[in-house]
Amino acid sequence: MQICEPLDYLPLWGVYVATVAVVLLSFEVGFRLERYRLQRSKQEKEKEKEQPVGAMVGATLGLLGFILAFTFGLAASQYYDRRDLVLAEANAIGTTYLRAELLPEPHRTEIRNLLREYVDVRVGIHPGNLEQGIRRSEELHRRLWSLAVAEVEKNPTFFIAGLFIGSLNEVIDLHGKRIEAGLRRRIPGIIWFVLYFITILAMAAIGYHAGLAGTRRSLSVLAVVLTFSAVIWLIADLDRSAEGLLKVSQQAMVDLRNTMIAPAS
Repeated sequence: MQICEPLDYLPLWGVYVATVAVVLLSFEVGFRLERYRLQRSKQEKEKEKEQPVGAMVGATLGLLGFILAFTFGLAASQYYDRRDLVLAEANAIGTTYLRAELLPEPHRTEIRNLLREYVDVRVGIHPGNLEQGIRRSEELHRRLWSLAVAEVEKNPTFFIAGLFIGSLNEVIDLHGKRIEAGLRRRIPGIIWFVLYFITILAMAAIGYHAGLAGTRRSLSVLAVVLTFSAVIWLIADLDRSAEGLLKVSQQAMVDLRNTMIAPAS
């Protein structure tokens, strides 16, 4: 059900460590390549000009900054969409619950109990029970819908039943939208590939330019490596809805459940 992108096979900390390793290796390859060319140029009495290389490094870094900004914006937009859908679903369930109170017995009590259970299921979903939680949610959808249909068949002219069906239909639709936004709407693998490809080339170009300048490896390179790796890690965190430091808050659903008090028996 969930779309797996290449980075999903690594935990988020593994993504960061792997990115740091790849970026450092790219810089080192570029640095060693220029040192090798520098030794040959001394023998051939030809030396590559530093200024044109610096301009090309700057252009590559500019392109890297653009693709990082584009990918970060895409991941952030998806994160905010998932957050808004949680609030929309909580509001839809709350409206359905209130309208169910206007239905006659015996369906009123059963529907309200099912809606309370539905909220409990939604709040309790986590990566370990994802498929089970979705399956139980859809079972509750079918049960609630069958009760709504039974109520309409019993009272065809009862307009409250029509209002209830409208809000219940919105709850079911939002379930599908949350699955789409949380599990299927991910950063495409080709974008990840291009992002890493440009990052590798840019860091190799920085290393090449450092070697051309004839300087030793600077510790400032480590700051650049850790910074770029942190941004890529943050994008990966935003792209994963159920793990990491940037999980979508379920507080709206929790607040809703606290208002859905079961009647005293």
